[in-house]
Amino acid sequence: MRKKFKVQSLRPELRPKVSELEVNKRYFLFFFLFLLFTFHFSLSSSLAEEVYSRSAVAMDAATGRILYAKNPDLRLAPASTTKLMTAIIAIEKADLSDVVTVSRNASHVSPHKAGFREGDKVTVRTLLYAALLGSANDAAVALAEAVAGSEEKFVYLMNSKAIAMGLKDTKFINPHGLPGPGQYITAYDLSKIMSYALRYSKLKEIIGTRVAEVSTENGNAIFLKNTNRLLWSDEDLVGGKTGYTRKARHCFVCAAEREKDTVVVALLGSPSRDDLWRESEVLVQKGFRAIANNEEPDIYFAKADYDDLYIKKVSYKKSSKLKTDKKIVKRTAKHKKTKMLAKKTGKTKILAKKKWKTKTFAKSKNNKGKNYRVAEKVEDRSKG
Repeated sequence: MRKKFKVQSLRPELRPKVSELEVNKRYFLFFFLFLLFTFHFSLSSSLAEEVYSRSAVAMDAATGRILYAKNPDLRLAPASTTKLMTAIIAIEKADLSDVVTVSRNASHVSPHKAGFREGDKVTVRTLLYAALLGSANDAAVALAEAVAGSEEKFVYLMNSKAIAMGLKDTKFINPHGLPGPGQYITAYDLSKIMSYALRYSKLKEIIGTRVAEVSTENGNAIFLKNTNRLLWSDEDLVGGKTGYTRKARHCFVCAAEREKDTVVVALLGSPSRDDLWRESEVLVQKGFRAIANNEEPDIYFAKADYDDLYIKKVSYKKSSKLKTDKKIVKRTAKHKKTKMLAKKTGKTKILAKKKWKTKTFAKSKNNKGKNYRVAEKVEDRSKG
């Protein structure tokens, strides 16, 4: 028969002694780790909420490693950040001292321009300063025509370069960034373009210049002020390129250096310039901190931003189709009424006249639609 043993607790004098100091240390360590985790989580969450831009990337320029990203692969309009690629092609294909004659086409591009006139002779260096500092559209077109002979051929070079650089979500349709169908870029690709541009010391010098005065061969002086406001407030900033259209909103790509580290920040679709500058400074600091502490990247995807673009695209197609169907019905009814009237009266001349009027009416309606679309483009043009 088994004996039952009663388990007794150890006498107080035999229990292991744990000092109050050790207990306090354990509680303190646990509390510290809890605070550290909570702070990191809240910092990451608050940073995501602070970035109002549709897309943003902070990148380590040396390694290409993403340090922070919000919707990095969201395709958006590039606006005047396009001119950074224009400058890269120009500096690779032409000499800075080459003299360019400004064409009529370049001098008439609008709305934001340096003021070059048809026939002005300027160097490639002057055009680069005007395009990158003042975000001048006339300078961008003049560079394109000087390098490739036409804007169309230059755009082909731009897209070929984008493919060679591994930019999978970038397509250009012009050298200045004015809005148009089929043109897009991502914040990730834009940050790669800036990292590439930093290889050229001249481009690095130009984007870091606050103000400059350039002149044509005829002696006409043009004063340029950099559109990048952070050059006056951030000592770490190397330089950058701004962009704006109504569709693209405010855009910016920049680079900052601290000791041996270089951080590139790209933002697309910011609601205002004030938000753009604030977010840029926040992400630059976030980037340097992530490199110094070897932090894991913070990457966010906001479904609402993707859905917003898709919904707008679909609703636009539906509304345009509905409007077209109404026009067809209206014209068809009017044509039948005219035909019946002509048949009753027997006046064939009136029928021909009515037909001609009907065609003219349809044509004028189409012209009105075209004029509306052109007016919309003019209002939506880049301001740099």
